[in-house]
Amino acid sequence: MDSHAGSHATDTFPRVFVGDLSLGVSTPQQEVALTKVLHLINGEHFSGAERVQDLLGLRLPEFGYHADFACVKPGKFAASRRSQASQVFDLGMRHRFDLWKAQDVVRLVREEEYEIIHAHTPRSALLAMLAIRSCDAKFVYHVHSPTSRDSTHRLSNWMNQQVESWAMSKAARLIAVSNSLSRHLADLRIPADKVRVVHNGVPPLEKIPPRDAPSGQWTIGCVALYRPRKGIEVLLQAIANLRQQGHDVRLRAVGPFETTEYQKEIHALVAKLNLVDAIDWVGFTQDVNREMFQMDLFVLPSLFGEGLPMVVLEAMAAGVPVIASDVEGACEAIQPGVDGLLAVPADAEDLTRKILSVVSGEIDWEALRQAAILRQRESFSDRSMAGGTAAVYDELIGR
Repeated sequence: MDSHAGSHATDTFPRVFVGDLSLGVSTPQQEVALTKVLHLINGEHFSGAERVQDLLGLRLPEFGYHADFACVKPGKFAASRRSQASQVFDLGMRHRFDLWKAQDVVRLVREEEYEIIHAHTPRSALLAMLAIRSCDAKFVYHVHSPTSRDSTHRLSNWMNQQVESWAMSKAARLIAVSNSLSRHLADLRIPADKVRVVHNGVPPLEKIPPRDAPSGQWTIGCVALYRPRKGIEVLLQAIANLRQQGHDVRLRAVGPFETTEYQKEIHALVAKLNLVDAIDWVGFTQDVNREMFQMDLFVLPSLFGEGLPMVVLEAMAAGVPVIASDVEGACEAIQPGVDGLLAVPADAEDLTRKILSVVSGEIDWEALRQAAILRQRESFSDRSMAGGTAAVYDELIGR
């Protein structure tokens, strides 16, 4: 660390408040009886993990906790979140080893009187681990996906896993979003008594537009932060296969690309498969439900590296039958043939067959739709997720 790094431990922290997006203006806290939790997050994107964090900010007060957020890679989270009663602090790290930011975390904990630090990424977990050496806050780490399989860059995965494992060894509790991730932590020799499984959840929708199964064109949807492990290439090949077989299907792709280089690769593949006129590229949206209502089938063709995909739960909540790769987490949400289907990862032919089984009517679209709505409401709600998270906090502070 260079000598200049210490100057980043400033006396005030940029923050965003409900109703007023100006920086540095304090607002009195209304939830004086609530135990305060500081969530350390990346904040760069607003994808699945960020929607979990936002929903916790909205729902935790029902269980006696107030959540604020500190972003180590400030980006879309502050502007996209719905949890407007939460403060958002800018703790922008210049690089992953900008460890002086831990001093800022300590100062935040002391000034804002947080009792729990809840980290969500390897980078933020490293700060939390260092911060708890100088304050009395309890450290919780949320495992959203297997870090060792987070990307196609093996060296980066390995480095992040080493940092995460080091930090996890210091956490009082670990929250895994699926049983498969709990098993992954066991493989890393994390003590089982520190791990709690709290499944992701999304709000049940009060109004779901009535729909019939399509009689003509089918819109196949996908929502993701597009990067190599999301497997969009497999879905594109399946769409091309179906169109070559004479089926009227098109793709509605919602979400941004992680890099412009990858975007160029995918658009080149689209041209090669003659799918330019068969795809609607929507880009980033805050209103995922509105997009879901325009889809007849939702497909998540991930190759690996999932926890419990929020988009799968959001599709189920919207009554859109799901076909997902049989990877971590997805198999815990979907009961094959009952409320969705599972496909072999990286197998375009198998995905083609699974989509065709619904499009052709072999599997009842309406039955899948109704079962998916029911399963999400009963097992994967935002309230159950917040309640499970609060139960972990309760253990730590002795409630």
